[in-house]
Amino acid sequence: MSAQNASLRTPVKQQGSLDDVTALSAVNLVEQYRTKALSPVQATQAVLDRIERLDRHVNAFALLDGEAALASARESEARWQRGEPLGPVDGVPVALKDLILAKGWPTLRGSRAVDPGQDWNEDSPATARLREQGAVLLGKTTTSEFGWKGLGDSLLTGITRNPWNVAHTPGGSSGGSAAATALGFGPLHVATDGGGSTRLPAAHSGVFGFKPTFGRVPVYPPSQNGTLFHVTPMTRSVRDAALLLDAIARPDLRDWNALPAQEGSWRANLDQGVRGLRVAFSPTLGYAQLDPEVERIVSDAANAFAELGAIVQRVDPGIDDPFDIFQTFWFAGAAKLVASFDPGRRALIEPGLQAVAEKGRSIDVIAYLQAVDRREALGRHFSQFHQSWDLLLTPTTSHPASAIEASDADLVVRPIRSPFTYPFNLTQQPAASVPAGLTVEGLPVGLQIIGAKFADATVLRAARAFEQARPFARPKDPS
Repeated sequence: MSAQNASLRTPVKQQGSLDDVTALSAVNLVEQYRTKALSPVQATQAVLDRIERLDRHVNAFALLDGEAALASARESEARWQRGEPLGPVDGVPVALKDLILAKGWPTLRGSRAVDPGQDWNEDSPATARLREQGAVLLGKTTTSEFGWKGLGDSLLTGITRNPWNVAHTPGGSSGGSAAATALGFGPLHVATDGGGSTRLPAAHSGVFGFKPTFGRVPVYPPSQNGTLFHVTPMTRSVRDAALLLDAIARPDLRDWNALPAQEGSWRANLDQGVRGLRVAFSPTLGYAQLDPEVERIVSDAANAFAELGAIVQRVDPGIDDPFDIFQTFWFAGAAKLVASFDPGRRALIEPGLQAVAEKGRSIDVIAYLQAVDRREALGRHFSQFHQSWDLLLTPTTSHPASAIEASDADLVVRPIRSPFTYPFNLTQQPAASVPAGLTVEGLPVGLQIIGAKFADATVLRAARAFEQARPFARPKDPS
């Protein structure tokens, strides 16, 4: 299942190089299919060839099923020839983070403890919606074990590397999704975010990551992290993220937290701009320590919103660091997860996660319920904050991506490696990371855009305006 069949290759016609095809957005691909300038088979083969050539440098894929992808692409091609696409992503290559179930493929969740020999006969909601609409599923991207930390490595799949500098981490836990997105290994990626696991690697890898309002994209099976956990789009452009939301942000009866479907398309109002919006900019949230270069880049990005007509003011939201609230849920979830394995398989889980689970086992019921109360108070605080402000801007991370050999510091104490991301898992607000610039060393920095709960469209609209004002290139091919 890991290599494409050479006999199924189809040449790309009238498109220049294969890499020209992989640089196309999903929106562009669909338009090319509609006009018959390009076929899903050609696009899929170009992506598979690029993965085959470059993934050895970054290790983004845990599983790649080229034969299945090409078979799906041929079915899509026939539909487009008849003028009968199944949905907005028909024929578009998509990869799934390996926390997301896909029928017929093992979902090992980055762990040696998961038995690969079990029956894999169910799709997660996002996977099911993608299949229904004719998407071409490429395979599974790497994750840290059970998504427990903000890095892209695991004992099962090894180290995933940053495409901008392979000596650095891409961040995590959706490190494979981020590296694959940046390098053009398909335009659409389904990731997850329980404390920053989409936004952090998006920032470190120079791509767009969007955590919608909780419940916007249904989740099944439930995560050990419960209502912190979101299924998310990761793409190279805001329009592609909105296209992916059109496909996967649809209710599923297996998730009783799922929100009703949005009327119309998430792409409908992307180009309204930000003129007149009230935008608060907080470089520290009032408590974080920030790298000076990150602060310079993100402050300049905030200025772009003023240039675009928004009313921008430097304002802290008036909160203390809620990490102790967050870690109560995170550590308790780890304890629940580890306890679900028998002792033999439990011993295969990496020591850092076992240490976090041990901390979780020491949390008593009263402390847990107190954390629930404090979380609700934080949510109310931000609901009130957004009565005055349409958006809140912060850095996505406090530092650029760290070198891989320096990445393990203090993981048990703070496995989520950004003080700016986990507050908005607690509050369930929509939050995006959009590329804001490069450090002197050439590492990406992300700007986080946060909206009020349910104001997903406003966040996407603001990210689109910024993306158009400050376009961002993809990295050079690693070698």
